[in-house]
Amino acid sequence: MQEVILVKLGEIVLKGLNRRVFEDRLLKNIRRRIQRAGNFDVYSMQSTIYIVPKDADADIDEAEERVAKVFGVIGYTRACVCPKAMDAILETAPQYLEETLAEVRTFKVESKRADKKFPLDSMQISREVGGALLRANPHLSVDVHNPDIVVRVEIREKGAYIHGETKPGAGGIPVGTGGRAAVLISGGLDSPVAAWMMAKRGVELTAIHFASPPYTSERAHEKVVALLRKVGEYAGRIEMITVPFTRIQEEIRDKCPEELATVIMRRFMMRAAERIAREKECSALITGESLGQVASQTIQAIACTDAAANMPVFRPLIGSDKAEIVALAHRIDTYDISIEPFEDCCTVFTPRHPRTRPTLHLVETAEKNLDVEALLEDCLAQVEVRHL
Repeated sequence: MQEVILVKLGEIVLKGLNRRVFEDRLLKNIRRRIQRAGNFDVYSMQSTIYIVPKDADADIDEAEERVAKVFGVIGYTRACVCPKAMDAILETAPQYLEETLAEVRTFKVESKRADKKFPLDSMQISREVGGALLRANPHLSVDVHNPDIVVRVEIREKGAYIHGETKPGAGGIPVGTGGRAAVLISGGLDSPVAAWMMAKRGVELTAIHFASPPYTSERAHEKVVALLRKVGEYAGRIEMITVPFTRIQEEIRDKCPEELATVIMRRFMMRAAERIAREKECSALITGESLGQVASQTIQAIACTDAAANMPVFRPLIGSDKAEIVALAHRIDTYDISIEPFEDCCTVFTPRHPRTRPTLHLVETAEKNLDVEALLEDCLAQVEVRHL
């Protein structure tokens, strides 16, 4: 009895002439993500991706876990393959679904006959398979309106596929089809979720982290690494670039009005991130800002921050409240890491009374006390690169 994984495509099926580009990228991403699970044959046919173990050492359980986190997959299911003959189907279905059906009370069968040469139509197939399942499981009854489980039989080109419910996938579109962007990542709740949301729209990520030793610790740095690894379970490989930010923050603290310190700091982050992004061939920046969440995230403060950048800045969380962000952090398993009590560079120099409605003129006037270019060149000359 051979078991495979059937992967259902999401919005890829709505694409036009470039649909093949999206499918090819999704196939590539799936192959790379399940490499550690063993040897599998991965191919696409009739708007379905098939993942077929090549040998007994292939771990289909691990492959299933990994496929669940691949963007572009709307749903997936494990299925049993048998010859396209009713005798084989009626023998295989009760055996393969024995454990699954033991846990439910009602079911129905839905059949799909993609191979129109098959002698029975969909209704006839469902009736025959339903009868076989009832005979093998006397405790079951048929409920066509609200069953505990829907058993599906698909007659396809290479065989008959029998399976239970389809599990939801990660959705979105394949990473690598939406360009490349640099995400400014701290160690909080918001930026990992923002990174995940943009990866879901097909964006390849480069991560930029600003560290301020000795005010921030090595454990704070490793916390960010752990967060990026969690995001990478969905987004794939991520290059992490750490920018030493201590000198810039100390200069801002010593030479600029305290109430403008946060906005000026974020403008420096934007300038540094943009230069790194262009070097890494990124087309945009990503931040985890949510409108009105803190003083630096008012419309006026964001306008001042954006004035320092000359490339698009994506803020996927801009209209989200904290409860929604927390829910997503739980979903992608970053919440427990994010709440670990280590300082990041955004919190170590927090002003007591930050200005919530700064004007660009005031901010630019305050920045005249700083040698902006020299400070940027100094920190960018000391960046550290790590591949996760």
